[in-house]
Amino acid sequence: MDTLTHTVTRAGKRIKLNRKEFGLLEYFMRNPGTLLTRSMILDHVWDTDVDQLTNTVDVHVSFLRRKLDGGRPDAAKLIKTVHGYGYKLDSAQ
Repeated sequence: MDTLTHTVTRAGKRIKLNRKEFGLLEYFMRNPGTLLTRSMILDHVWDTDVDQLTNTVDVHVSFLRRKLDGGRPDAAKLIKTVHGYGYKLDSAQ
């Protein structure tokens, strides 16, 4: 991830992310291996007050995962779900 040029690559392939997906990935990368709750993600990635009862974070994480994995079922999953709590970037990858 290059925060100056807002580009992301994985395995040498460039990945196009929208602004929110880029911000979400940046937050995960600044906190590798740390459990990030949905509330923490909303507070750090979204600029406005978002209804915390919506599935906004879940939907954006799903889109981000799809782009990072490139649609390959054999790709190592970078963002792990911690059921009932939130998400974390697998620091072992």
